[in-house]
Amino acid sequence: MADDEHETDPINSRLYEKQQFGTLEKFSSLIREKLVLPFRRAERPVYYHRKFARVPTVDQCRIDDEICKMEAGEQHKRDKMVDMCKVKILRKRLSECNWYWQENKFEKCSEQRDDGEIGRTQDVYENYMKQKHRMIWLRRRHEAGDTNAKYTD
Repeated sequence: MADDEHETDPINSRLYEKQQFGTLEKFSSLIREKLVLPFRRAERPVYYHRKFARVPTVDQCRIDDEICKMEAGEQHKRDKMVDMCKVKILRKRLSECNWYWQENKFEKCSEQRDDGEIGRTQDVYENYMKQKHRMIWLRRRHEAGDTNAKYTD
């Protein structure tokens, strides 16, 4: 019988723990609301979402306007960097799809396939000419009756 007197009631001990936790939580919430938050600085603006104004492309620049060509080249470099990041994400998705489907990867991962990139060149004029030649080639193929023609570099 002496052992029964020293055992604690599990229901009462849980109530006591809940009361202690509630008191501690109220105290810490009060400290946070009254002391910490009022002295904290406001959130800093996000710096990595800078938006650049679009400039005319190289085909819209006058022949003697070197500044316009330079700005078009800089914008082309930024656009190319963004596209390279997108391609990197798509390649990662494709490799994960290929790994997951292994045996059926050609039929299951066909929508993940990339049609191709512009290439490694950084010159906006070269890429513009390449695009122009691709469009001329496709137009000639369609005029010849080949509707399924795909241009490969």
